Amino acid sequence: MERSKVVMMMEMAALGFALLLIVPQADATRYIVGGGGVGWTTNVNYTVWAQGKHFYNGDWLFFVYDRNQMNVLEVNKTDYESCNSDHPLHNWTTGAGRDVVPLNVTRHYYFISGKGFCYGGMKLAVRVENLPPPPKAAPLNEKSDSSPSTVFYRGQLVLPAAFAIAALWDAFVRIW
Repeated sequence: MERSKVVMMMEMAALGFALLLIVPQADATRYIVGGGGVGWTTNVNYTVWAQGKHFYNGDWLFFVYDRNQMNVLEVNKTDYESCNSDHPLHNWTTGAGRDVVPLNVTRHYYFISGKGFCYGGMKLAVRVENLPPPPKAAPLNEKSDSSPSTVFYRGQLVLPAAFAIAALWDAFVRIW
């Protein structure tokens, strides 16, 4: 009885490994606004910080700041440019000084810190875009003497091979 549990666990591990090989990976990025050593504070040029970064749908902005003095407000472009915090679209301030903003819509986002800190540079504008499509595979350069049946793709080979190895292992363990 104990041996069958071991066999089942090994088969499940082989199946899980095979699935990991064929499932595409999707990663979201969590950006600490201003960088790890600085955070959301005064005397930082957040326009310069955001330059060269690509913000994609599904990414996160992590604001770290002094919760007793500052806040994180999402505003429209006009209020961003004038540092007007009277009518925020969303107040992301949770009171802990560690606020996470999901970037889950493809659009421009505008953030400021109220209480006058926006005038000291505490404002950030980011443009969120969809992930670019994965790169196209290079065309196969088939030689005239090769047939299409000799061409294999990773997904066509790995999964059947994993199942074949699991089946052989299962047969070996049962006979042994």
